[in-house]
Amino acid sequence: MQCKDRLESYLRENHVPYQVQHHARAVSAQEIAASEHVPGKLLAKVVMVRADDRIVMLALPAAYRVHESRLPAVLGAQDVRLAREDEFASSFPDCEVGAMPPFGNLYGVPVIVDRALAEDDTIVIQAGTHTDTLSLKYSDFARLVEPTLAEFARRSS
Repeated sequence: MQCKDRLESYLRENHVPYQVQHHARAVSAQEIAASEHVPGKLLAKVVMVRADDRIVMLALPAAYRVHESRLPAVLGAQDVRLAREDEFASSFPDCEVGAMPPFGNLYGVPVIVDRALAEDDTIVIQAGTHTDTLSLKYSDFARLVEPTLAEFARRSS
């Protein structure tokens, strides 16, 4: 089963309304937001980090950047750095690399969400491909994923 199908099935099983959007291939979060005609604040960007010996998924608005100096305290880790693709790709075997949805719970990966992403009613997420997104209510996302909320991002300049 592909990531998008797995995600849609999971949302249906949990009675979560969602909408699927399809766009031209886009890799960066800002490109995706532009192609979907949504503000960068509503699109959830996923950044994978290595915190000591574990992989952690960060979710933040596309228009924001990770404030790396805040991560050790947020993650309770000594050594925190951006993860290399080869360190996390195998954790998401049904997703295109770099297009993982922020549903780390489906893959056994903890999810930390920046508070700025939680401020809006609706979020848009990648659906495991570089051509598909889903929109859903943030409250439904939070109920299913049970992410940790923290402040680790800042608006891009």
